[in-house]
Amino acid sequence: MTCFTAYPTRRAALALIAAAGVSRPAHAAGLRVATVDWSVLETLLALGLPPVAAPELRQFREIAVEPAVPASVVDLGLRGTVNFELLLLSRPDLIFSSSFYIGSEPRLRRIAPVESFSVYAPGRPPYEPAVAMTRAIGERLGVAAAAERYIAETGAEFAVLRDRLKPLATRSVIPVNLGDARHFRVFGDDSLFGEVLKRLGLANAWTDHTSYSAMAPIGLEALARVPEAHIALIPPVPPGAMETLARSAFWNALPNLREGRLLKIGSINPYGGLPAARRFARLLSEALIAAEAPRG
Repeated sequence: MTCFTAYPTRRAALALIAAAGVSRPAHAAGLRVATVDWSVLETLLALGLPPVAAPELRQFREIAVEPAVPASVVDLGLRGTVNFELLLLSRPDLIFSSSFYIGSEPRLRRIAPVESFSVYAPGRPPYEPAVAMTRAIGERLGVAAAAERYIAETGAEFAVLRDRLKPLATRSVIPVNLGDARHFRVFGDDSLFGEVLKRLGLANAWTDHTSYSAMAPIGLEALARVPEAHIALIPPVPPGAMETLARSAFWNALPNLREGRLLKIGSINPYGGLPAARRFARLLSEALIAAEAPRG
């Protein structure tokens, strides 16, 4: 299905830029910062440093959900092909990028200095790089103490949730996203979701190789290999997929389904930073505890 995202007209964007230009920069370092990456965007927002511009804000609000994006942030359009004119008109002093957008960086540098982060890379779990990015952003923008506090609060939240989940730690979890009614993508140990499972004291039921994000769509029949696991279903879900699955004899015969171990959780940015990790930890914990409550 094709998704059409409504971006602001040039006139509306210029009005937003003009309004933002008369306000005092929120950053302690006094820099007007833009970003082309969502993990950076959510980190800036979590630290109370909204950028002047960032990409795909309507999609961010639907997929990442939190932190909230102020209306003053200019929408730059698609992440892979940002609107360079709007970015230029936003007058950034600094642009934060990531390893996903290396190809765009020569053009970005014509507008402002670029600093790039690499949270996601093959063969390297992303949690510690996300911590390092948070710390680097805090130091660069003069809010190092706030960044350290956020990192510490994240660890403390995981510790609290891990303690609550101790009675459920014998049951593994498989985080998946439906490709369609017959295929799913699975997030392994080297994904952000896999990293969170470790910190919650939970086993990832999927032990095959993945590549730091989600494995390419595989047949639904593979779920028969993990009959004891909780299936954590992460949006978006393709239109009609759940209705089709409800009529599937195979799907309904899975022990996970028969025994109430399908966890439907809210949308989360799978390529996020610490805010996405915290959101996944919280939503998963709530769903697990709710699913196990009827069993006593």
